[in-house]
Amino acid sequence: MSTTSASPANPTESGRGIRRILVWDVPIRAFHWLMVLSFSGAYLTAGSERWRLVHVTLGYTMAGLVFFRLLWGILGTRHARFTNFVRGPRQVAAYLRGLLRGAPEHYAGHNPAGAFAIMALLGLALVVSASGWMSYNDMAGHWLEGAHEVAANVMLAIVGFHVAGVMIASWLHRENLVGAMVTGRKPGRPEEGIRRAWRSVAVLMLVTVLGFWWAQWRDVQPGAGFSERPSVSVKAGDRDNDND
Repeated sequence: MSTTSASPANPTESGRGIRRILVWDVPIRAFHWLMVLSFSGAYLTAGSERWRLVHVTLGYTMAGLVFFRLLWGILGTRHARFTNFVRGPRQVAAYLRGLLRGAPEHYAGHNPAGAFAIMALLGLALVVSASGWMSYNDMAGHWLEGAHEVAANVMLAIVGFHVAGVMIASWLHRENLVGAMVTGRKPGRPEEGIRRAWRSVAVLMLVTVLGFWWAQWRDVQPGAGFSERPSVSVKAGDRDNDND
């Protein structure tokens, strides 16, 4: 079934049958905003030793969220599944040409350019998380720290392009795509919507994330900062001195 509307530029002008439909389930929305929080927080705390544990925790959170998204991209609702929105280079190029003409084709779910950005961000998030984990555990030389930083900056650049694309598409389609990622609803035909929001999955995701944060930060003393967890902050040399 096609996910396009009768009017490429503005679905609200396509005639009868257009209404606000549920497109994004709650797990997708929770994933999106938790990823925004995790990446933003990890990026902002990257250069601070005082907030190192926050940086590491948010990096681990980001990796866990990506694994959830990969699973939900197979088992999730219609517009969450990769088979629904991942398209080839020709369709991405065609959408971008329409965007430049000011009349991009409308999609109920992710458009081809947005889908490309999402897949790139998921891949980069795994690279950033893996390289950060290896660096944190001293599993390679300083070159890996540089690769970790480069990957994070590339990811930030793609985030910027993605946000710009969302703003442009919102203007051309006359629909609030940011608001849709909050409410889950967009203009479209009833048959393009999803029937179930899956709130229970989102609650489980949120409880898991908050529980992980609590486990990571529970031993941090007030005023001591988040440089390290107390249980792992003792160096090997310090342990040897304690035994003298």
